[in-house]
Amino acid sequence: MENKVVKELLSWLKALLVAVIIVFLCRHFLITPSVVKGESMMPNLENGDRIILSKISEINRFDEIAFEAPDSKDNYVKRVIGFPGDKLEMRDDNLYIDGELYEEVYLDDSKSALSEGQQLTNDFTLKELTGKENVPEGKLFVLGDNRRVSKDSREFGFIDEEAVIGDVKMRIWPIDSFGIIN
Repeated sequence: MENKVVKELLSWLKALLVAVIIVFLCRHFLITPSVVKGESMMPNLENGDRIILSKISEINRFDEIAFEAPDSKDNYVKRVIGFPGDKLEMRDDNLYIDGELYEEVYLDDSKSALSEGQQLTNDFTLKELTGKENVPEGKLFVLGDNRRVSKDSREFGFIDEEAVIGDVKMRIWPIDSFGIIN
């Protein structure tokens, strides 16, 4: 009888150990949870939102990413605007990449709430902000959606591609906002 109990206990311990190893591997290599801090990504992501980051997905322009902040010990969530080689300019609240106008549809609600003549994003060129004509190799240029309060590449410059923790894929809290992030 005692032998059966020991075998059952060892069986449960093995299952628990395997589960812990699987969770560790998934969290370390595939996905990881994170918490949004601050208002820089409003209205899409709010302070306190719980999100899931994919560590294996390809980062595309306008994806929301989490990364190790270059100016603090925090992690930031921002939107990828510029990739290596891109020449960026913001003029009259319009984004130009290599001279081509890009629609930032995720800003439409914020722009429509502005008074006549107001801009969500002040005019800038990459050269004015960073002294560089183009985004350097191994770097990204990121902006928050709440452009008036966001601490982003306009302030701290480029981020290293290696500093990216993951691509925001899903909001898991608050429960009424649960779902895939587009």
